[in-house]
Amino acid sequence: MSATTPGIAQPLARYAAWRRAGDMVFLSGIIAVDPTAGRIVRGYADIPDEAAALIGRTGEFSSDIREGPILAQSWYVLDRIRQTIEAAGGQMSDVIKLVQYFKDLDHFPQYSRVRRQFFPGEPPASTVVEVSGMLPTPEILIEVEATAWLPQR
Repeated sequence: MSATTPGIAQPLARYAAWRRAGDMVFLSGIIAVDPTAGRIVRGYADIPDEAAALIGRTGEFSSDIREGPILAQSWYVLDRIRQTIEAAGGQMSDVIKLVQYFKDLDHFPQYSRVRRQFFPGEPPASTVVEVSGMLPTPEILIEVEATAWLPQR
């Protein structure tokens, strides 16, 4: 796997999207931005329909406009982590630690609902932090970094 493998998290600047150190794989913080398309995930319309339905799209404008941004960004970020870990030869159960940065800790319950879908078994160790802002824009609500144990074969 290389840092340019399609589908994995891509850096927005000059840093590694991920690094392997022995049996450990460290992912940089991932936000809901596709830098190749220049697109920020702003809501359900920016993720696949089946994912939007799975994470809670109701079809009610007032509910979807309120919860859609954090739910869609949560799904997008966790899906990029999944794709990156799978490209490295692992699976989500190999993720042993997550660090989650929120602009608003009130978003944690919605994120947690989405995270359960990616980690249905034993969840990884976790740190949750509220921050005042994230790059590249105020529309970014969450950033997640991951550490996985993937023994080299």
